[in-house]
Amino acid sequence: MKWMIASDIHGSEYYCRKLLEAYAAEGADRMLLLGDVLYHGPRNDLPEGYAPKTVIAMLNEIKDQILCVRGNCEAEVDQMVLEFPVLADYALVPVGNVLMYVTHGHIYNEKNLPPMKGGDILLNGHTHVPKCVDHGDYVYINPGSVAIPKENSWHGYMTLEMAAEKATFLWKDLDGAVKMEWNAG
Repeated sequence: MKWMIASDIHGSEYYCRKLLEAYAAEGADRMLLLGDVLYHGPRNDLPEGYAPKTVIAMLNEIKDQILCVRGNCEAEVDQMVLEFPVLADYALVPVGNVLMYVTHGHIYNEKNLPPMKGGDILLNGHTHVPKCVDHGDYVYINPGSVAIPKENSWHGYMTLEMAAEKATFLWKDLDGAVKMEWNAG
């Protein structure tokens, strides 16, 4: 199975369109969104092509392929317009013999861990900075941001490909160029 993992679209029609083009090119089975789908929040400038209503329509077209967790910019009103669940604080996704704890990152993150078993993976967005750190008892992963990358990172996403007991995470820019890689298992 192949997943596309993305975070922090922040209502950018321009970057959401590029993400969906990359999703089609990747041939991924599912898209995992780590929150902050529609709004930019008070700490960020408006992203290029800010048009939340257009983002709503584009994502609703693939609603049956999306798993999404709630970001700090999501509100109940977002669930009224998006046709896939967006209000879950976290999700658990099996990756080989470990679990991946998926959350936005504004509550649970590297400094405030959720309950996890040794070897599990903590996946979140929120910081807008791509990252992979093996802390020994868990691995922390962040895909960065689709629309508002920070700390000189790129507009991008990750893929996760699982085959038997091996999982490969690839960080890519929106043109599909690989920027980082990590193998689990």
